Amino acid sequence: MHELGIIVHIAKTLDQVAAENELKKIGSVTLDIGEVSGIVPEYLTECWEFYRKKNPLIAECEMKIESLPAVTICEDCQKTYETVTYGRQCPHCGRDRSLLTGGGEPYNNLKMDMEGKTRTVFPSMSVLRLWKSDS
Repeated sequence: MHELGIIVHIAKTLDQVAAENELKKIGSVTLDIGEVSGIVPEYLTECWEFYRKKNPLIAECEMKIESLPAVTICEDCQKTYETVTYGRQCPHCGRDRSLLTGGGEPYNNLKMDMEGKTRTVFPSMSVLRLWKSDS
């Protein structure tokens, strides 16, 4: 189950970003996951629920998952189409010379929203919302 490894990596990154920005609480994390990435969203959610109990910083943090559609381009006619629906065979010209152009990524850009400003932390996760706790 590589989903647990992904969650551990995310949590370590959140710890680092929180320390650098003197944050005490993280509100939510949104991950864009490729439709054909091999990641099982339900497993990822289960791992998050398990792991966040071990880390006070993310104990109340909600994880949201958004699916990135898998898109394929035909090398012959240069048209794009939905990968899951049509597979390798292009619905436009019928050929099977194709390349996956999106939706195969395990997860995309990590961005954080801190006091109304969005900052990209590193390219491999999506939206991260953080705030400083008053307590």
